[in-house]
Amino acid sequence: MARVRVIGAGPAGTAAAISALQAGAEVDLFEKSRFPRHKVCGEFVSPEATEILEKFGVDWQSAKPAQLRRLMLCFGSRESVGLLPETAYGLSRYVLDALLLNRATGLGGVLHREPGVPCGSTVMATGRHSAAPKGARLFGFKAHFCGPSSDVMALYFQKGGAYVGVNAIEGGMTNVCGLAPEHELAKHSFEVDAYLDGIAPVRERLVGMKRRWNWIRVGPLVFENRFANSAKFTEYYAGDSLSFVDPFTGSGIYSALLTGRMAGRAAAEGESIAEYSNRCKWMLIGPRAVSNVLRVSIRLGIANWAERFIPHPWLFRLTRPRRSLSS
Repeated sequence: MARVRVIGAGPAGTAAAISALQAGAEVDLFEKSRFPRHKVCGEFVSPEATEILEKFGVDWQSAKPAQLRRLMLCFGSRESVGLLPETAYGLSRYVLDALLLNRATGLGGVLHREPGVPCGSTVMATGRHSAAPKGARLFGFKAHFCGPSSDVMALYFQKGGAYVGVNAIEGGMTNVCGLAPEHELAKHSFEVDAYLDGIAPVRERLVGMKRRWNWIRVGPLVFENRFANSAKFTEYYAGDSLSFVDPFTGSGIYSALLTGRMAGRAAAEGESIAEYSNRCKWMLIGPRAVSNVLRVSIRLGIANWAERFIPHPWLFRLTRPRRSLSS
């Protein structure tokens, strides 16, 4: 029987563990941090992601996630609202991570509360590992609010590549997360409340809402992929460890589950690391290119003009990883 080692118990890692277990392998799952935990994340679960959760046997519906049916894009004072191609869901990372980890251990995965060291067939799902020059860095932030909620996934864009996402999650709560340049946050002494108060549409959206806990901050964030070095891989990389794209595309959780599922199966069945990496590249290269174009257009302030001619469902589909019959 194959034995697979998975390092990292986020969505990509637990997806790899579940997939390997379903393929008949024994699995050791390593996680040095406290789990579950709140993490900076849009907490947007796309329809494709729910399909994977169903195949994993994860009872995600029991958490009663919020249903998200509409997408709103806001550029300055201009707002545009359209229907999503399919209903998506808002589910906190705290709950999602717990559901996935419980499923992995329930199937027989052995959890080790310690750092893992690659050995044999190993899946690396340890998240981002990047740095950026001081002064030009991007930082993420997130908090949950209670108050009026809706079925709208709202994205508020600012010049310079900043954005704020607001969407309902389980329990009648609302997740507010975003990305901002270091120099903009520095103007407000890195006080997120003060920064958001300076964005009129966001300030109006949060009227009547109360923050439940202190802001979580993370950074610096660098959008990167490791495909250029994939020929040198000696492990199966998955999730953000493999490719980290702009979170506003809403495909982060899906990409983590998808690549984790592929990595776990590949490790269990002995697929070559090169072949696995090439399949991932084929699926992710398109969404990554679209993300890059969108990010540049937002930074230059031309996305407002371009968005008028691109239907919302197109934007949604263009940022999804390709589907593969063997994935």
